[in-house]
Amino acid sequence: MRNAVVTPEGDRIRWVELPGQEPPRVYVHGLGASSPAYFTETAVHPLLAGRRSLLIDLLGHGISDRPTGFGYTLEAHADALAAALTDAGVTGAELIAHSMGGSVAIVLAVRHPRLVSRLVLVDANLDPIQPARACGGSSDIASYSEQEFLAGGWEEVRDRAGAHWWSTMRLAGREALHRSAVHLTRGRVPTMRELLLDLRIPRAFLLPEEGGPLPGARALSDAGVSVVAIPDCGHNIMLDNPEAFASAVAAALTDRDQ
Repeated sequence: MRNAVVTPEGDRIRWVELPGQEPPRVYVHGLGASSPAYFTETAVHPLLAGRRSLLIDLLGHGISDRPTGFGYTLEAHADALAAALTDAGVTGAELIAHSMGGSVAIVLAVRHPRLVSRLVLVDANLDPIQPARACGGSSDIASYSEQEFLAGGWEEVRDRAGAHWWSTMRLAGREALHRSAVHLTRGRVPTMRELLLDLRIPRAFLLPEEGGPLPGARALSDAGVSVVAIPDCGHNIMLDNPEAFASAVAAALTDRDQ
């Protein structure tokens, strides 16, 4: 396990690193998740193995520190991630980023372009989301005030989240969960979608086939974003269909025409 100090207060981001060739690949998890838990199986898949790979946990999540004074905005997450990658000697990385991690990866590519050479977004959040109680996910968490969430709302979300998500969500700081969800659902200006359209690096967007077409897919394709629907999976594509996920990621990372 590796680590780097990423805040003036000494808070550390930690990651599991697999040795291999450069340029490196960086795997970034979603809200309440952890990269080693979500990505190890596919990072060592024959189609993806052999590359230096950092399975990194965002601040407030997994094996990283959980400071209560951190803002957990998308920008703050991206800057902390940039500090960790810089400490690790990473430049020109290929980022494979899931859900909220995809939003963080887009902001990282905009704010710290030397760190990112390619983006593979996995069912990432591109647009603001309306908070809604009892619907699950980030919108459920964001429907509480922080006081409500800390006072017992997290227990209600736990009971709705199910055992699988809770297995990693319970590792996250409660302030981190709530603030991350609020900033994710609120979005930013320009939006994640607008930032993605303007980036000039190879980009791919993977989504579950059964969820239907991605809104705005034509505009993304016209801007050079490869939009790929994956069969037989839900939101957690890498866990639900690891073979198809590894194949799609490998294709996205070797497509010279993007």
